[in-house]
Amino acid sequence: MVTIKQVSELAGVSSATVSRVINNADTVKEKTRKLVLNAMAELGYRHNTIAASLASNKTNTVGMVVPELHGSFFGAMMSGSEQVLRKASKHMFVVAGHSDDTMERQEIDALLSRRCDALILHVEAVSDEYLIGLAKQNVPIVVVNRYIEAIGDKCISLNNHLGGYLATQHLLDLGHRHIACITGALFKADGVNRLAGHKQALTKAGIKVDERLIEEGSFQAHTGETCMETILARQIPFTGVVCGNDEMATGAINVLRSHGLRVPEDISVVGYDNIDYASYLTPKLTTIDYPVRDIGQMAANWILNQAYGDGAQSLTPVLTPKLITRGTTRSI
Repeated sequence: MVTIKQVSELAGVSSATVSRVINNADTVKEKTRKLVLNAMAELGYRHNTIAASLASNKTNTVGMVVPELHGSFFGAMMSGSEQVLRKASKHMFVVAGHSDDTMERQEIDALLSRRCDALILHVEAVSDEYLIGLAKQNVPIVVVNRYIEAIGDKCISLNNHLGGYLATQHLLDLGHRHIACITGALFKADGVNRLAGHKQALTKAGIKVDERLIEEGSFQAHTGETCMETILARQIPFTGVVCGNDEMATGAINVLRSHGLRVPEDISVVGYDNIDYASYLTPKLTTIDYPVRDIGQMAANWILNQAYGDGAQSLTPVLTPKLITRGTTRSI
């Protein structure tokens, strides 16, 4: 088996320099880096990560659990974390917990059994008590899109109650008084909190909440369609609709148009998340900004600090959402 010493001799550099190239250190000159890489290629050298992990007690891997592996929301968060970790020469393993208690526990155990140095957890079914207990173990964790007071210094979330309030208040400010709501899944905290914010805005404006104008979706586009069909079938007048996320807003807009209703001339629509394609719709979607890529990056930077002592990074436990006004809303 080819050794680092053999690579260093062929490249004419020290073994320490070869190690820095392997670890992608910024301190190596580009000319030297090329010499080492050429020597590695000529000798067929492959870094033995298992031996290195045994020597350092680190695997340079970070595990991430997300509810699903599809969709713009989770894609942006995973991309944000992976970008930061890759720059630091760390690898990321991603698994899906599918918002199921048993599956989330199994996937966390699987990542720990593979000796991940730290975990980024976007989990929705396991209990607060389980996560509090997990945080007491030796592996650093950061919990995303969820706030647990007992481990608040390890959490990053968005104030979804305020986000739901801002979405509905925007329509109220435009003169709307009959406002429908397509919620996300109500077994999830963000779905519950966004709906609570919606209801608070209506109540504060002196408007009675009409449950017939509220339908529960699942944060997927097709449920925005089915929920919109259900609300329209009730034939209760409304001039605006707030949706639990941008995907459901897209589905709702498709159905409104299929019924001959124009957006925003007949019905104003507000989404939530501000995923990438929201600004490419026609008209562009008014939404609530959820800085999910930034959250992914923040989580990864915190992990680098806690697991590897790489720089100083603190978490902002609860981020503040903001309204992004575009073309799908108008005054009446």
